[in-house]
This record gives sequence, C-alpha cells and structure tokens, in this order.
Amino acid sequence: MPTLPTIPQGIRTPAYVLDEAKLARNLETAARVKREAGCKVLLATKAFAMPAAFPMMAKVLDGSTASGLYEARMGHAEFGKEVHVYAPAFTEAELTELTTISQHIYFNSVAQLRRFLPLVRKTPGIHVGLRVNPGFSMATLGGPLYDPCAPNSRFGATLDTLGDAPWDEIDILHVHALCEATDKGSVGLIEHVAHVLAPYVNRVKAVNFGGGHFMNKQPYDVGALIAAVKAFKARFNVDVVLEPGAGLVVDTGYLVATVLDIHNNGSPIAILDASASCHMPDVLEVPYTPPVYGADKPGRLGHDVILAGNTCMTGDVIGSYSFAAPLKIGDRVVFGDMMQYSFVKNNVFNGQPLPDLAILSPDGAYRVIKSFGYQDFRGKLG
Repeated sequence: MPTLPTIPQGIRTPAYVLDEAKLARNLETAARVKREAGCKVLLATKAFAMPAAFPMMAKVLDGSTASGLYEARMGHAEFGKEVHVYAPAFTEAELTELTTISQHIYFNSVAQLRRFLPLVRKTPGIHVGLRVNPGFSMATLGGPLYDPCAPNSRFGATLDTLGDAPWDEIDILHVHALCEATDKGSVGLIEHVAHVLAPYVNRVKAVNFGGGHFMNKQPYDVGALIAAVKAFKARFNVDVVLEPGAGLVVDTGYLVATVLDIHNNGSPIAILDASASCHMPDVLEVPYTPPVYGADKPGRLGHDVILAGNTCMTGDVIGSYSFAAPLKIGDRVVFGDMMQYSFVKNNVFNGQPLPDLAILSPDGAYRVIKSFGYQDFRGKLG
C-alpha cells in the first residue's frame, strides 16, 4: 500500500478522514472525461455525501444525483448545479417537492412514469427519464447483492415493457448496470445499449449510463471510456451523462482507529474503537477485507492478528492481518479506501459513537468538520 500521509498524532478516534490531495487527483480524471468525451459527470451522493467537500467537487462536476428526496434536498442546497433524482418508487408528496428542487426525475417503471407524468409536467423545464434494465451488468463487487440486473432485480423497466412507454414524453433513457466496473464494463454497457436499445435511444435527447464506472482505480482505461462515449454520441446525436459515486472518491480517505484491548482466543484479537458493523458495513455485506496501512495478509509480516469491533455482535470482525510488530493497546490502525459507502451507511448500534468527519489538507492541516455525541444516538430513538 502507498505511504500514508501524515495524520496528526493525538486526534480523536474513530475518525473518517478525507484526503483533499487525493480527491483533487481523482477529480482530474473526471475533468478529463468531461473535456475529451463531451459528456456530463455527476456525483452520486448515495456513495459519498460530505457537504464540506462539495465546493471543491462542484468546480469540476456538473451536479449531483440522488436516490431519494433527502439526498435531492442536500444536492440542491449544498452542491448546487444540476440535481438528478431516481428512486424505485415515488409518492405524490415526494414528487411534489422534488419538482421544486430537481431538474431531472427518473422513473423506475412505465407504470410509475404514466401515473406521475401529469404531476411532473405541471412544472416547466423538468426532464423526465425512464430507467431501463438493459440485461447487461458487470458488478465486480458483491455479486448479486450489488448487481442491478441480477435475476428478479427491482431496478428498471424490463425490455418487454418498453413498447408501452410514452416515448414522446421521455427526455432521458437511464441505465445503471455496473458496480466497481473496469473499463470493459463501461464500454460493454455503452455498446450493449447501442445494440439493444437503439430504437429507444433514437427517441430521447440524452442517455444516462449511471454509475459504477470505477474510473480512478487501476487498471481502468479512461481512454477507452472516452472513446466509447464519443462514438455513442456521434452515432445517436444525444447528450451523455455519467454519475459515478465510488469511482470519484476511491482511495481518497481513511478510517483511523485505536486499539482498545488485545484479547487472546486461539489468535490475538485487537479490539478497536472502530466497528465493521457500525462504521464500515460493506465489510460484512459484500463482504470484503479493507486495506490497512502498514499491514499485510496473514503470515507475511510475522505477527498475525484479527481486527474486530467493540460491539456485542459476534460477527463484528473486520479481518485478519499481519504486522511487523505486535499490536498493543493505544496503537493507531488506519484503514484505507474509507470514503465510499462508509459514513453514508454507518449506524449507532449498541450506542457506539459515530466517528468524527475530518479533512486532511494538502499542507497537512487537519480539521474536524463534524463530531457526534450521545444526542445523535438518543435522537434516533424518539
């Protein structure tokens, strides 16, 4: 793993830390895609929603995309620029508000679109989209759990229903079929849509290829994505939208934890003030083992240890690692790649404190932008 930038000693843990220098590097990729492919790039706030970072991101990106009303509110109030919103189903009350804060609304089915089209069309300037299940996917993480086109998926109008859609009223065709995809997934999806959905693409003004384009993770070939978008635009004369989330913030931050105790039961177990269950739920849901700075796989560095959380959940285990020296109480453990799907999904199970949200500036300055306490736990409980 690359060298960890200097995080000041003595900070309160646990803490999620955004590294601004690494975020700037990733945004350069997005800027290149926009410039060379001539497409829009949005932030999917379902993966990363730190308003303190939005001004920096808004200098490059075209807006944000939301998965529901509250994310759309945040995008409108905090990010600015365009607000796109999609949900598997809307209520009339939600859509009434969404028409005042968003400019692009995507429906999940022909039935939902037909039901709510009169309401949406009361507001001039709203772009109406239909999400389609294209029958193509490349979910490199999580298998069916994160595959939008898995069997029995609830996401998107199926191909057999598209003939019933009021295409004269649809501005945007939306497909989201990827998760942490390589360039082969991105290019494959674009070419698949061109082949399978061409009659419908010819009837809309724009195509949104969703998220999952892992453009900042090696060995992703950004040039291949750019070429595919350019070819698609040239063939169909439509605008193209990409809405990555994790692909914009991959490897841009950390979760810093402290060793609270070393328990021995067949193997040394380091109990941390950071929890898989509470603070990095994808570790259990995907599952996966997150990287740790200064650590390696078991058996490689001489001192194996299990890293685990401080909850009463038996399965609150982060993973097995090896270190060059035995961990001891008070040691700091730094997990990498902790900006995507981390603090947006965390919880206060067992009354566990939520980690601070902090930013590490390129000059090494560390600032906490949000701390949490008992009232954040108590406030959820009525």
